[in-house]
Amino acid sequence: MDRSRIFIRDAKRVVIKIGTAVVTRHDGRLALGRLGAICEQVKELITDGIEVIFVTSGAVGVGRQKLRHQRMMNSSFVDLQKPQVELDGKPCAAVGQSGLMALYDSLFSQLDVASSQLLVTDNDFKDPEFRQQLSETVNSLLALRVVPIFNENDAISTRKSPYFDSTGIFWDNDSLAALLALELQADLLILLSDVEGLYTGPPSEPKSQLIHTYLKEKHDDMVTFGEKSRVGRGGMTAKVYAAWQAASAGIPVVISSGCVADGLQRVMRGDHVGTLFHRDAHQWVDLKETGARNMAVAAREGSRRLQGLTSEERKSILHAVADALLANEAIIKAENDADVELAQMTGVSKALVGRLTIKPGKIAALASSLRTLADMKEPIGEVLKRTEVAEGLTLEKTSCPLGVVLVVFESRPDALVQIASLAIRSGNGLLLKGGKEAARSNAILHKVITEALPKSVGPNLIGLVTSRDEIPDLLKLDDVIDLVIPRGSNKLVAQIKATTKIPVLGHADGVCHVYVDTAADLEKAKNIVIDSKVDYPAACNALETLLVHEDLVATGGLEMLAFALQSAGVTLYGGARASGILKLPRASSYHIEYSALSCTVEVVKDVQEAIDHIHEHGSAHTDCIVTENHITAETFLHHVDSAAVFHNASTRFSDGARFGLGAEVGISTGRIHARGPVGVEGLLTTRWLLRGSGQLVNGDKGVQYTHKKLPIGEDEGLAALATANQSLENGNSAVKTTSNGAVPS
Repeated sequence: MDRSRIFIRDAKRVVIKIGTAVVTRHDGRLALGRLGAICEQVKELITDGIEVIFVTSGAVGVGRQKLRHQRMMNSSFVDLQKPQVELDGKPCAAVGQSGLMALYDSLFSQLDVASSQLLVTDNDFKDPEFRQQLSETVNSLLALRVVPIFNENDAISTRKSPYFDSTGIFWDNDSLAALLALELQADLLILLSDVEGLYTGPPSEPKSQLIHTYLKEKHDDMVTFGEKSRVGRGGMTAKVYAAWQAASAGIPVVISSGCVADGLQRVMRGDHVGTLFHRDAHQWVDLKETGARNMAVAAREGSRRLQGLTSEERKSILHAVADALLANEAIIKAENDADVELAQMTGVSKALVGRLTIKPGKIAALASSLRTLADMKEPIGEVLKRTEVAEGLTLEKTSCPLGVVLVVFESRPDALVQIASLAIRSGNGLLLKGGKEAARSNAILHKVITEALPKSVGPNLIGLVTSRDEIPDLLKLDDVIDLVIPRGSNKLVAQIKATTKIPVLGHADGVCHVYVDTAADLEKAKNIVIDSKVDYPAACNALETLLVHEDLVATGGLEMLAFALQSAGVTLYGGARASGILKLPRASSYHIEYSALSCTVEVVKDVQEAIDHIHEHGSAHTDCIVTENHITAETFLHHVDSAAVFHNASTRFSDGARFGLGAEVGISTGRIHARGPVGVEGLLTTRWLLRGSGQLVNGDKGVQYTHKKLPIGEDEGLAALATANQSLENGNSAVKTTSNGAVPS
């Protein structure tokens, strides 16, 4: 349950208002399936002991549909050629009310729920006796488990429009619902609409964001929405006004979608859906909180400032961050210890605690890796290819940052340092979301790193997302965020891939194999297998399945390898053949990432069967062959379609730092520009620079293409970048020196 909505679990009386856009479809016809689903959810609420009061719109829409049909049936062909006058809402309301109530009565009767109709007008509430009687009647109906269904009697209402005559006690069914929630002492008001909730702009626009918790001080000026519903009298303006009035008086309100199958259930579960209005919202929502879009935009701006620095200046930032980590090692360790203690108290698995723990020497190792990364070749602005397109027309393909990268990772706080260092080195803006179990560790590491950034770049280059509730909003920002890298469970990666248009780089599983061939050196094989499994069992590059050539069964090699693993504390599970031979419990699947001291063992016929097994059950992460037969080794290396394929080496080498990439932002098993451990190069893209002297295409008549490959100078790209930066700096200086109004020469 969303922490800000815990109060919902105590709600015993709920007012539910259904808008016309929920009652009817876009063509004006009744949305029977949608209404049926809502009635079924109401039945479940009543069964759970919750009192439900209905306020429904839709009479005008239903009546208009009926009258249009009748007018068409009774009109001559000549009449139909004349301009059709829109039907007045009051006759539509009078005609549609009985049909709407008959529908509700039929739907609820099918569910063994009784319903009742109560039509009211604005003037009724001016009478204190009426209000008293209304409360008594509703209480009696609810005691009998009858659903009271309210509607404003639009047919005899004396008001013209809620926007021209809003001086009454209520002015539409939204404000009627708010009034009834107060009069009848409800615990919650739910306003169902045809959109998910309140947005910062039209919901159809990509830049519009769903507002999860409304704060008048924050959102009143930023929100833009239409004033009128496509079919009803009100619209989102009316809902917001009514919701704010009710919330101010102490009745929490949720504006949510009535067009999804379980919309009401999700609200009543306290899920993070719709827009919440609450009198105390300011106590748990920071008014200065940076929204998802603002955070991403700020990271992009920081990226552009970072790219404007010289190579030496970017290197010095990494050295400054390394110094800051070492200087703050004690406080970092203290915060991490607090995270570890809490994780152990709450029953977090040992594997997860292992990932969470910053072990002695880790900070020093991280600082060292930052210095190594700083001393690597400058990645930005490198000329990758130079071509003479035509005489005097030169084209260069150069490296450049992606822009803004969102990384969602679990458990390992040291990953935050590695990812941040790669972003700085590659000139990218960065948004980070770590696991909640590492909240304190991530917060202190983020603080240390961002405080080490120069003022010319600013701390917003690296944003820390502190709530998982912000992730859905970030994943919608395909116009601002350029790449998402999820580092975590299969569920996390799959969920992110399914909910964003932003390119995703990563891997869902780390089911890594070691195949021990008949020609293997068994002592070498034993050491490789043990290291691959035991060195860091929770890592994604740890051994999960051991494949052994069938010849090693008779020679005792299989038994020796199994005994070595068991002696190292590894629990073994067998495949179809190995379980019988070694008397092991059967593995539930060949595709298991244990992330612990457990391993699957299976016997295969030969290298081809090992390759086939890996392709069928592996995850294309890292796979290894142990053999002294060169031909067999090359067969394995060239035919296993994984991101990293090894010969006679532990799978634990599949790591950005060990590959010499300086650090690792993640491992990609996809067939995209970056595959395997992803370092600086995986965070770069390319752009084309064309230099000419006035050439024109002119239908390709005046250009003689040569497309001649030109040599690439060692530092030409960097020199050009330095010249551009110096020019920009000089330009800025010129502007500053002429701030008295003089025009620079």
